[in-house]
Amino acid sequence: MAQAAKKEKALVIVESPAKSKTIKKILGDSYQIEASFGHVRNLPTKDAATENLGFDVNNNFEPKFEIIPGKQQVVRKLNDLAKKSDTIYLASDPDREGEAIAWHVRQILKVPDEKIRRIVFNEITPKAVKYSVENPRDIDMDMVKAQQTRQILDKLVGYKLSPVLWKEMGNRKLSAGRVQSVALRMICEREEEIEAFKPQEYWSIHALLDKEGKQFEAELAKIKGKSLEKTIKNQEEAQKIVDYLSNPTTEYSVSKVTKKTIKRKPTAPFITSTMQRAASSKLGFGVSKTMQVAQKLYEGIEIDGAPVGLITYMRTDSVRVSDDAQNMAHDYILQNYGEEYYPKEANVYAKGKQNVQDAHEAIRPSYPERTPESIKKYLDNDQYKLYKLIWEKFMSSQMAPAEIANKSIEIESGDYTLKAGTSKVMFDGFLTLYNDDEEEEGQDADAKIPDLEKGDKVACKKIEPKQHFTQPPPRYNEASLVKALEEYGIGRPSTYATIITVIQTRKYVEKINKALHPTLLGRAVSKQLVTEFADIMDYKFTAGMEAKLDEIADKKVEWIKVLNDFYAPFMEEVNKVMQTAHKITVSTNVKCPNCGKPMVLRTSKSGSQFLGCSGYPDCKTAMSLNVLQELEGSDENPDNEKQEEICEEKCPECGSDMKFKIGPYGKYLECTSPDCGHRKPYRKTTGVTCPKCGKGEIVERKSKRGTVFFGCDQYPQCNFVLWNEPTGEKCPECGSLLVKKVLKSGETITCSNIKCHYKKEG
Repeated sequence: MAQAAKKEKALVIVESPAKSKTIKKILGDSYQIEASFGHVRNLPTKDAATENLGFDVNNNFEPKFEIIPGKQQVVRKLNDLAKKSDTIYLASDPDREGEAIAWHVRQILKVPDEKIRRIVFNEITPKAVKYSVENPRDIDMDMVKAQQTRQILDKLVGYKLSPVLWKEMGNRKLSAGRVQSVALRMICEREEEIEAFKPQEYWSIHALLDKEGKQFEAELAKIKGKSLEKTIKNQEEAQKIVDYLSNPTTEYSVSKVTKKTIKRKPTAPFITSTMQRAASSKLGFGVSKTMQVAQKLYEGIEIDGAPVGLITYMRTDSVRVSDDAQNMAHDYILQNYGEEYYPKEANVYAKGKQNVQDAHEAIRPSYPERTPESIKKYLDNDQYKLYKLIWEKFMSSQMAPAEIANKSIEIESGDYTLKAGTSKVMFDGFLTLYNDDEEEEGQDADAKIPDLEKGDKVACKKIEPKQHFTQPPPRYNEASLVKALEEYGIGRPSTYATIITVIQTRKYVEKINKALHPTLLGRAVSKQLVTEFADIMDYKFTAGMEAKLDEIADKKVEWIKVLNDFYAPFMEEVNKVMQTAHKITVSTNVKCPNCGKPMVLRTSKSGSQFLGCSGYPDCKTAMSLNVLQELEGSDENPDNEKQEEICEEKCPECGSDMKFKIGPYGKYLECTSPDCGHRKPYRKTTGVTCPKCGKGEIVERKSKRGTVFFGCDQYPQCNFVLWNEPTGEKCPECGSLLVKKVLKSGETITCSNIKCHYKKEG
């Protein structure tokens, strides 16, 4: 009898253990799946002062990689398995970082080259994974070199600029980064814009008009045919217009009626940045959280006892959709919504910008037929929310346009033209699943504006002027910072989350109510870097370097040339700055409570930041940095004169006046009598009497973690607390205090009694 053919043994090396379970289910028992747990080798991570960069600048930047500490056991295991296998598939992620991981794994495997294959897949589905195994390729060394160039550039900038900061600011915990420092600059410059902003007053004029008992609202839009652009500057100008329009003899005549039906097309499915922004605005997710949840959805979730990859690769800047996915969406839409919800021709989305990694697809569900509701029981809350967002965005991108009927009315009265308008969704199309604009409402046009024709007369019931002030630009939040970085061409999909995490970890930026605020330290660091390294901190320069990394990956430029072009002028600038660098002092507007001199930023031996008196060593006063936060959120000016201002509160010990002071733990009250000296913490009062003891007032307080809450000022004698600010009113249903709650939809007044469900608009 003929001997049975020997069964080939195959090893598939992936990055993540979670991904290995999903792939194992697809490929079966003839394949062994093992994880490298990310990178196995890296450049040395020595201190910058040792000058051990891990690459030789005099030898074409030749890198000298070493096995990452703690990864020796992983390397040994991969080698043992590789020696026993006939074929090894390197299946790390389909991007530059993944390509570099595959190359590093190849370098540590002690097996012949012919045994090793590189495979990539954009989604972990049976079709995609099996196709990749049947169609392996070689490692793309241009992608690897692009990743290594980024590594070397980042290390050069970090290791050469950081010592400058150490020398100037006396803190060896500080560090600079090629991309992170530019992102910090953006946040700091926005803060400067906000501080320099001067509000400008302007007025708008609103009218309540009537046509045969049907009332509608209109707003002044033109004066003598010219559009208003905040041109009514003060109350006097507004009152003149009000006097004319509210005069009983003034007539109003319809001068123009415009009716138009437009088609609103769906937008492209998610790329990394748009997913991060949508998850932030619609779900309240931070960028890092979004990527962590998306990673789990990509790698696989247990469904009916088997791991299933639910979305395509989540690091992409391509809006391309595969034919297979398009066909699956087509079938699903026709089956569940009907023919009218599918466009005459399939929607195809073009690249939004250059340098798109179009080998990838957009972020979409791997199996469009798996609706969010059908798999909800297998997902945790965050996974369900993000999967639902991705599924609805993708499916809506393949649907027919919505049809919107817009109606606009212009009404003239002398030199003034008022305008009213509304819209009505005639056919919801893709809007049945997803709407980019949360504020848009499908209003019934006929219910808002009566049927009017040109020449019709309307009556005026009321004229109301409204005062406004121009607003400063908003601070960046994580989503808007990602958008800005993308618009400038700074960073790539794989770097956005890291950029935002690093600047917060370094205490250069802090998140307050979702907005990114630069700290005193962050502003000082950014100012020094921008002043001394204008090129490195320049937006266009940083974006240009990103473009060159793309060109390396696309075989358009040699990586050595990019590094050589950067290195010589960069080092010339660094050496020049180091020769003249001297220690700087970061002053604040906080005055020392003991000697009156300015408080300055100092660093402890452990590297933590605090405020110290500039009169040191004669004055050794020190304060927590929390003092700055409290002052920034206060209406009080922290100079000495303001601190000495007499407040209305009387001393509970002797009855004398109290005065405001600033101490190590923030603002407090001190008795003005030299014979008393009684002190007490400053608590912002709500003016509401405590319902529990009837003696104290409810004041704003902070927990040890900095969380604001409201409690009786008679504590510890009275322990009454609320988590929301009381209004002073009592609930009409149960008699408990009403409190203010600020939600995305606006301010709401609710009952403080959790068993009572009373609620009203704020």
